[in-house]
Amino acid sequence: MSRITRRAMVSGLAGAALLAKAGRAQAAARIVVIGGGYGGATCARALKRLGLDVTLVEPSATYVSCPFSNAVIAGLRGIEGQEFTYDALKREGVRIAPLSAVGVDGQARIATLSDGTKLSYDRLVMAPGIDLRFDALPGYDAEAASIMPHAWKAGSQTVLLRDQLRAMPDGGVFVMAAPANPYRCPPGPYERASLIAHYFKTEKPRSKIIILDAKDAFSKQRLFQAAWAQLYPGMIEWVPLSSGGKVTAVDPKAMTLTTDFQTFKASVANVIPPQRAGTIAQAAGVADRTGWCPINPSTFESTLVPNVHVIGDAAIMGAIPRSAFAANGQGKACASVIAGLLAHEDASAPRLINTCYSLVAPDYGISIAGVYRPGTPSFVEIEGSGGTSPLDAPAETRRTEAGYAEGWFRTITTDVFG
Repeated sequence: MSRITRRAMVSGLAGAALLAKAGRAQAAARIVVIGGGYGGATCARALKRLGLDVTLVEPSATYVSCPFSNAVIAGLRGIEGQEFTYDALKREGVRIAPLSAVGVDGQARIATLSDGTKLSYDRLVMAPGIDLRFDALPGYDAEAASIMPHAWKAGSQTVLLRDQLRAMPDGGVFVMAAPANPYRCPPGPYERASLIAHYFKTEKPRSKIIILDAKDAFSKQRLFQAAWAQLYPGMIEWVPLSSGGKVTAVDPKAMTLTTDFQTFKASVANVIPPQRAGTIAQAAGVADRTGWCPINPSTFESTLVPNVHVIGDAAIMGAIPRSAFAANGQGKACASVIAGLLAHEDASAPRLINTCYSLVAPDYGISIAGVYRPGTPSFVEIEGSGGTSPLDAPAETRRTEAGYAEGWFRTITTDVFG
């Protein structure tokens, strides 16, 4: 791991230090958190530790993690290793409402749940994650996803794609449709292609991978492509936007994906459609015409609805990528900000960190890191703060980074859910 990346990880794990600046909170204040992913669960736990009354609205009893789900697809780990409960949050006193939020009245400060329950709040934190835009690609809808899985929300879709790859004959063609920016986890499609290539190399070596991409560049591109040339020569074909890579339609029955120039026949197809903030963000009025949620970067407060803070993948965070590492840091920083606001203290501008690991093979890891500050209108990267893994790193460095990736996953899931 590079010096910069190591520093970013250590700083990220020390993110709880932000809470020391929170000041005195009003214990009687009622905080509702919508969404129990990396951002929402982190924020709920941090707020409770500051002595606040916290209700976490989350319909699923078990959270299934997207980070490391690509390893499940490639047969490197079981889906049970991705599953986490909210028992630890309950033990700390976080109240869990096991329902969906269906509406928010920002003026009355009331969140409405799917059974009609109304929760009053002093401050509301929304971490609704993403929804898939099934209306954005002709031929692709929720039913089509049962044939051409997206696997961009971990769980049954993850297992479906894994099982399809297991059933595919050697010599088959796996075709992936990668979306245009923005979307959850920028390097995720390319890690997925890498680990599937590892599976093919060991189990089905005559098979091929085609990535049809709606953009001309992607995160950690040079590192991925150098690794592909070294580990999987001739197996992965990346078709960028400028070469006709954008998928314009799919036909699940025919198992075809069509671009402006060509139609591709797939043995197994993975269609990752465009995305937007989760449905409740639209209902609450915190999402703008882009489908995402603009915020004040100093407080995470919605610029559209007062007293509502938005964190995680749903929020427009500028230079900060949509990642679990980033959501975890945002959850802690947002809790600190809210406690300060309730105590009538001035909010200090948060500094946020992101480190994103990707596995190209079980023993080959790469990473990118950055440090961010509030800018106009959103977060900007602090010049000279970030970096990527060295392009010419030796095999030992790649093994070390793979170990760091696994260590990070254990640490963050314990921090959030353990």
